[in-house]
Amino acid sequence: MTDTPRTRTGGQLVVDSLLAHGVDTVFCVPGESYLEVMDALYDVPDRIRLITCRHEHGASNMAEAYGKLTGRPGICIVTRGPGACNAAIGVHTAFQDSSPMVLLVGQVPRPFTGRESFQEVDYRRMFGPLAKWVDQVESASEMPELMAQAVLAARGGRPGPAVLALPQDVLKERGRVNNCPTYPVKNTEPDPAAMERLRDLLAGARRPVVLVGGGGWTGKGRADMVAFAEKYNLPVCCSFRRHDIFENTHPCFAGHMGIGPDPDLVRRIKDADLLLVIGARLGEMTSQGYTLIDEPEPRQTLVHVHSDAAELGRVFKPALAIHAHPDAFAAAAAGLAPAEGDWADWTRDAHRAHQADNTPPAYGGALDLGQAMAGLRERIAEQAVITVDAGNYSGWPQRFLSFGPGRRLLGPTSGAMGYSVPAAIAAKIVEPERQAIATVGDGSFGMTGQELATAVKYGLDPIILVFNNAMYGTIRAHQEKAHPGRVIGTDLGNPDFAQLARAYGAHGETVEKTEDFLPAFDRAVASGKAAVLDLRMDPNLISTRATITGLREAAGVAAERKA
Repeated sequence: MTDTPRTRTGGQLVVDSLLAHGVDTVFCVPGESYLEVMDALYDVPDRIRLITCRHEHGASNMAEAYGKLTGRPGICIVTRGPGACNAAIGVHTAFQDSSPMVLLVGQVPRPFTGRESFQEVDYRRMFGPLAKWVDQVESASEMPELMAQAVLAARGGRPGPAVLALPQDVLKERGRVNNCPTYPVKNTEPDPAAMERLRDLLAGARRPVVLVGGGGWTGKGRADMVAFAEKYNLPVCCSFRRHDIFENTHPCFAGHMGIGPDPDLVRRIKDADLLLVIGARLGEMTSQGYTLIDEPEPRQTLVHVHSDAAELGRVFKPALAIHAHPDAFAAAAAGLAPAEGDWADWTRDAHRAHQADNTPPAYGGALDLGQAMAGLRERIAEQAVITVDAGNYSGWPQRFLSFGPGRRLLGPTSGAMGYSVPAAIAAKIVEPERQAIATVGDGSFGMTGQELATAVKYGLDPIILVFNNAMYGTIRAHQEKAHPGRVIGTDLGNPDFAQLARAYGAHGETVEKTEDFLPAFDRAVASGKAAVLDLRMDPNLISTRATITGLREAAGVAAERKA
């Protein structure tokens, strides 16, 4: 392809830039502020799929999930003002989840700027705290360079979201420019001296624990991580909603850290003499409210590996900081010569504790969600994508399903509701032959469940499990702990989700008994179309480890002791 200057509109330059960066899918809600981009997309339907969504919240979540699954920036285009505000949730998720994403926002024409014109927003100020990089194009001639910078920002270092505002008149303006540039991204390699120092620290350890997390992992990085753990026989756990980085059935797997983790794993990490953290930020959820590790000086020997140098020592001071991409570190670690270690019993006990926690406890109610998930664990495909949303309900799939190496888990570490259904749809767009199962609470389904129409429109067949307890369960749990029995604002009035699914043209069933779950799931798969299973759960089961009755009793006891 020759680099001969050509005259093109700003809208054509946006699309040519997307093509130059290998973009094959764009998620959008159409808007008049970027009609020129849509018109340019009209000319390349065989090269870029334009997925029209029902709400920018859903579109931005689909783009974020695309980034998680492919390692390439998910592209979302929205209109100015309200469109950008609605998409901000997905941008924030991409930021906290370290997912590559580019949000393109139609903007008011340049002559209207600064007048509070119709739907005008200063996106540099709006997205400054939410994105890695924000800019606005001021002329068609600079479009290729700024598009390249946006993609580079989304992919480089710690991945994340980049936002580029596109004034409406710039998209109409014609510019004579060269072909659109692309910039390579090179993974940061670990310092060999630091790797030798790590080997020495491992040789001196007696109770090591490895915690993996963060974004940017590939299949090779996951495989190298397993090879490293096997070589040293190390117990490995995963950070909040990163269960799929390490094979959950592997003898070295010790569980996951997040909301409501196994108490045995929490004790094990606190008792560790060496904690090797790879890729994870050690954020609030993973660190149990920053209590898992003493700050700033951990009592464990902390080795922290991260792709963003600014993250090292940001909260916890490591004994050894290694600036490296997780894939690059895992490859180097897998190549280390083994060090003598005497912790075989420690690793075996950690895995046995995980297996015990992974076994559903007895429950006498009509619909035993633990048993349902245990049955589903054996039924779903080894290459399935399972999505979770915010909410206490997510404890059932996260605790009782298993993930890795091919089975993926997508969930918002940002804690944003409304993620699961759009993410499962994105998974079916990325790989239509791959099974995608969305697990979602009834509250979150009410926020983005209308994207079921998007799935039906494009002939996609995700299976959506709605955990229906007619409440905002997480907030109800907090409410019962702080103000037991004083319920206000957390009850929900729900439609019949199975009937709603059928109205959209999807398969829909209601499940009220444990023995009915797997047959209903099989019928959903056999339907060959998008499906919703409305799981009518016991509202007293507020999480996998607590009931509303128990929370009230505990709060009452605590109040009596305080008195």
